Amino acid sequence: MEEGLLLASASSSSSLLSGISNVLTRPFVLAFTVCSCGAFASGCVSGYSAPTQSGIMKDFNLSVADYSLFGSILTVGIILGALICGKLTDMVGRINTMWIINVFFLSGWFSIAFAKVIWMLDVGRLLHGIGIGISVYLGPIYVTEITPRNLRGAVSSCSQLFAIVGSSVFYALGTVVGWRDLAILGVIPFLVIIPLLFFIPESPRWLAKVGREKEVIAVLLNLRGAESDISNEAQEILAYTEHGKQQQDGDHSFFKLFQRKYALSLTIGVALIALPELGGNSGYRYYTDSIFTRTGVSSDFGFITTSLVQMLGGVLGTMLVDVSGRRSLLLVSQAGSLLGCLATAISFFLQENRWWEKGTSNLALISVLVYFASYGLAMSSIPWIIASEIYPVDVKGAAGTVCNLAGSISSWLVAYSFNFLLQWSSTGTFLMFSIVSGLGFVFIAKLVPETKGKSLEEIQCLLTDSPLENSTS
Repeated sequence: MEEGLLLASASSSSSLLSGISNVLTRPFVLAFTVCSCGAFASGCVSGYSAPTQSGIMKDFNLSVADYSLFGSILTVGIILGALICGKLTDMVGRINTMWIINVFFLSGWFSIAFAKVIWMLDVGRLLHGIGIGISVYLGPIYVTEITPRNLRGAVSSCSQLFAIVGSSVFYALGTVVGWRDLAILGVIPFLVIIPLLFFIPESPRWLAKVGREKEVIAVLLNLRGAESDISNEAQEILAYTEHGKQQQDGDHSFFKLFQRKYALSLTIGVALIALPELGGNSGYRYYTDSIFTRTGVSSDFGFITTSLVQMLGGVLGTMLVDVSGRRSLLLVSQAGSLLGCLATAISFFLQENRWWEKGTSNLALISVLVYFASYGLAMSSIPWIIASEIYPVDVKGAAGTVCNLAGSISSWLVAYSFNFLLQWSSTGTFLMFSIVSGLGFVFIAKLVPETKGKSLEEIQCLLTDSPLENSTS
């Protein structure tokens, strides 16, 4: 039996590697590079504020409240970006939206790097938030729409892994580089992104949606290679787009998303995006130092190990997502998050009651490592992968806005209330997070479908219960 499992695993890995080699055309590689650099840039923004706090507060003579505004205004910008992300990408296309995101990011970095007054810092951070709010939706959507079905999960997950790398790199650099110089370093990813934007193709599914059918075939040949047989893929995209137009009945409004046939897909998308935030991700991510300090863990050692473990989890998830599937990885990730939150609650309970004092700090560190490894495995990337797969192109913009808002507001609620919750009860706080993780496990097990190996059109028909006529699988 073990030999059979090893052979199956080897066969899946061989098939995955073969698929990757077949899709490595120059336009596809350039598009993947742009998306990965964009995710890396977003990670740099997220990791900027933690190591620069003392330097900025000293240079501007800021109070804790002033710096808290600088740090938290990022979330306000993310919410603003979430409000416009769907409509913007639907109106001007995926590539033009990338140009707009670059303007937000670059303006933000220059505003921070050359700030002479406090409000310039806040404006820069707000612009960064808007950029992240748009890119967190756009990146997975674009990658999903240009990638073959058998590689969609691995490629999307790998691209999003660079956000974790960017955050970790900036945290490390911030310990040896001044805050102004670190802001200038934030411009470097865009030296790669901007030139490549001239050479990457538009999404074939967006082109089909806006009536540019002739360009769909040209773009697919460009992405898959001139010798590739793209007839079935092109026919499926065009047929599903036409089917969607026939079902619109002239309704192009935002509220079309709230029709009964989209109820299940909307519920799945919103819940998956909000689950990691309501399950404590913002608390762990923004206040890791507070957790370690309260339980006696060395902050420097704790952060370095958590960053490494989260990246290792992300790498493992990328390798497995198109082998084991999205749903199974999500279940493992949620189970790990539940275990991590529960162990953190136990460590606080032991620390507060002065029981097992020698082992409390070790338990706290292990619990945080378990949480971050589990988060990196699946919940850091797969929710957005699934959200980018389950919505038809005619409601994808509206759905992206709703899902993005749900995640952003959930993140803000937890980040804002976390310190108050800790003052109320450290043990109770993480018990609440563990309950949310447990409910999330049940939700995924009962309602989230497996999307591995299916075309986007097949997935969307499955969830809306609206079969596509004359399609080819």
